[in-house]
Amino acid sequence: MRPPGRRSVLALPAAAGAALLAACGIRQETGSGAAAPQRYRYGDDPSQFADLYLPGGETAVRGVVVIIHGGYWRSTYGAELGEPLAQDLAPRGYACWNLEYRRAGNGGGWPATFDDVAAGIDHLAVAADDHGLDLRSTTALGHSAGGHLAVWAAGRFALPSGAPGAGTPVVPLTAVVSQAGVLDLVEARALGLSGNAVENLLGAPGDPERYALADPMTVLPLEVPVYAVHGTEDTTVPPSQSEAYVAAATAAGATAELVRVPGDHFAVITPGSPAWEAILDRLEEAAGLPASG
Repeated sequence: MRPPGRRSVLALPAAAGAALLAACGIRQETGSGAAAPQRYRYGDDPSQFADLYLPGGETAVRGVVVIIHGGYWRSTYGAELGEPLAQDLAPRGYACWNLEYRRAGNGGGWPATFDDVAAGIDHLAVAADDHGLDLRSTTALGHSAGGHLAVWAAGRFALPSGAPGAGTPVVPLTAVVSQAGVLDLVEARALGLSGNAVENLLGAPGDPERYALADPMTVLPLEVPVYAVHGTEDTTVPPSQSEAYVAAATAAGATAELVRVPGDHFAVITPGSPAWEAILDRLEEAAGLPASG
């Protein structure tokens, strides 16, 4: 996304649009509503938490979705970006884990942001134990910088000992749906996206190992499918980010799909939009369910 002032302006239409769609009844929920979210903390920092959204009534849980918000890894944006997604998905039968984490500007960056994402996803096991959730179908749904972190988290198994997030995950991801994800850090840095956001996250590129550990392009092939959904009119994160990742992943023998959808950077996080319908289809596919058509 763009520098803070401009990014905040861009976010307002998306948030307002999502609220308007819901208020006008354009989106039809398939369940009987969602229970009030329950907050879980996985650390002492104010940003180390996740909110669990469960289907309401008698709606069965069809899968678990870990929502990771974007904002070019900066503290300007937070988990509130994931709330409309969770509110739409929970009535459809998904248990949603809306994850917050430390970002650049509030204690994040390297390695804290990566430590938090790994620990936050693993803490889902505590909530699963509390509510009897089956984690055998756990999809990461990440937007923009959150798409980067979602794909990175799916590659934790390949990280060397001592790296942030390394080791066997307590909660293994079974699929990733990237929404306009920043998936090629080399290109993103070369383009200087969002005022050199990659360097803001990782520091000056004097440590090539750090950049390699953070870049999803260096951990291929993944063991789980990645669906890279990207708006054709996205000028915030160029579609080449998803295109480059999917090309490299498929060449390495991984399962990856590039899904082009109409709209800008925020269409993929606007329930009721055609882009959101494509997201729903990939979530259903990831959960082993028939696509909605």
